[in-house]
Amino acid sequence: MTLVSLTGGGARLVTAAAVLVLLSPLAGCSSAATAVEACMGKQAVSATSGELAGTYVGEAHAKGVTLTLEASDDSTGGKVTVRNWPTGSWYRSELGATFDGSGTWDVLSGTGSDEYGHVRLSFTEPERFLQDDTLDSLSIAEDSERTYLYEDYDPDVCPTFRLRRT
Repeated sequence: MTLVSLTGGGARLVTAAAVLVLLSPLAGCSSAATAVEACMGKQAVSATSGELAGTYVGEAHAKGVTLTLEASDDSTGGKVTVRNWPTGSWYRSELGATFDGSGTWDVLSGTGSDEYGHVRLSFTEPERFLQDDTLDSLSIAEDSERTYLYEDYDPDVCPTFRLRRT
């Protein structure tokens, strides 16, 4: 067995290399203000129902989930339809881990410098849902090519429950 002594410049070189290896996964995020911007696009302060209408498909932990937003005549919302949507803990024993349902949605604009716009869902099918028993608020991120709706639980981490408009 050979022991190598790293003193002086050799130790600094190894330390610098180790730091570069640790920081390399963050290189894609270095120019973005948050992890959300790095993986999906800029968080939207506001949007209209016409801009958000469409079908969204799940990515990452939302794989298999579909959400369709139909705009109404006003600019604040419309009808929502979901497939394989996550069931809240209260009804999981009755409905299983996911459900298919429908209801209404509306878009709410951010109200301050740190708040961003989001989509609020209100399910009427299945009828047994109580408000806040399932994921019913999604943040909005977009860039020139994509629009995402996602669960915003930590701005420092790329959201794992995200839906991309097709």
